[in-house]
Amino acid sequence: MHKKGLLLWLIILGMLAAGCSSGTPAPTPTPTRTPVPQVEPTAIPTPTATSTPETTASAFEVTPFPPDVDPLTGLKVEEPDNLNHTPLAIKVSNSPQVRPQSGLNEADLVFEHYAEGGITRFTALFYGHYPQRVGSVRSARLIDLEIPAMYQAALAFSGASAGVKERMRNSDLFPDYLIAPDFGVGEPYFYRVPREGLAFEHTLFADPMALRELVAQRGIDRRPDYPKLMAFSEQPPEGGEPVSAFEINYLTGICTAEWSYDETSGRWLRSTAGEPQVDYLTNERISAANVVMVYANHVETDILEDTYGGGHYSIEIQVWGSGPVLIFRDGKMYNGIWKREERHQMLTFYDGTGAPLPLKPGNSWIQLVPLGTAATKTGETSYRFDPTP
Repeated sequence: MHKKGLLLWLIILGMLAAGCSSGTPAPTPTPTRTPVPQVEPTAIPTPTATSTPETTASAFEVTPFPPDVDPLTGLKVEEPDNLNHTPLAIKVSNSPQVRPQSGLNEADLVFEHYAEGGITRFTALFYGHYPQRVGSVRSARLIDLEIPAMYQAALAFSGASAGVKERMRNSDLFPDYLIAPDFGVGEPYFYRVPREGLAFEHTLFADPMALRELVAQRGIDRRPDYPKLMAFSEQPPEGGEPVSAFEINYLTGICTAEWSYDETSGRWLRSTAGEPQVDYLTNERISAANVVMVYANHVETDILEDTYGGGHYSIEIQVWGSGPVLIFRDGKMYNGIWKREERHQMLTFYDGTGAPLPLKPGNSWIQLVPLGTAATKTGETSYRFDPTP
């Protein structure tokens, strides 16, 4: 073929390729989509040194855990067989109308994150224990492409915006690890519990044991094999700053995460918008052995979530790479670093020397906040954190 003919053919091929390409390119693996900027955490309070002596660092890293110990809590479980199954991640609303929610106190981990418009939402991880029901169940967000991958969990949710759903269809979670009415899953896995004065969209609940049976039917029910593990220790690390209470002011008067330390139980007690928050199933105060503030890059995308007040766009919370973290346990605050270097690694925590920063054995609430979150000391042992959505 003559050179001119070859050149023309290459031009035509290029035009055809451009015309046939999809308007939405296939996503690259999530952990490398956008590098997380490496910033100095100037807005984060600097507590006293939290270095852990090398002689005790090994005590904070238990790998592997005994077969009857939950790797998400560091506790022995009453029913060890639970650990032979795929964990469940269930999407739960935090709208004021749905409080008190059901089942949150039974979760190993609860992630709280911005949805849009300053409102927060929860993704609750169930592995060692399963409550009677969980909810109310609401729609997924972009963060739910990450959390199930971290913990090898199946995700139960109800609905997603077109853009989020497209990302889900193009992800490694689709189809088996996604459970939703949108994908043809109804009763008995999800069911309605009407309540007077509660809008219909807030009445959907999930049955965890039924979901576990569905996971088994899909052939994906197995004990997770986690490549990296969190560290746990009953003994707190050295250092740390005494903190008796702190507040994360996601949205004033509506979505504020307020935690106070109870010395009697050794646990953090939660309030929301000034009201003690309880679990609807037991009427017991929501509490946590650890509260973990994960500072991560928040990026507004072009995915439209709703049209209210001019419209809100989905937020991509980039929980990959590394970033600053504050860990609250035993009435103290510890400054450290979180890491997640590969898609299927869970979040792990380290002090300034690179030694594992251990959690207290028990459940944890993980509060996701933007990198620019400001901290204000409001008392001798109290703080207020003001995220920017």
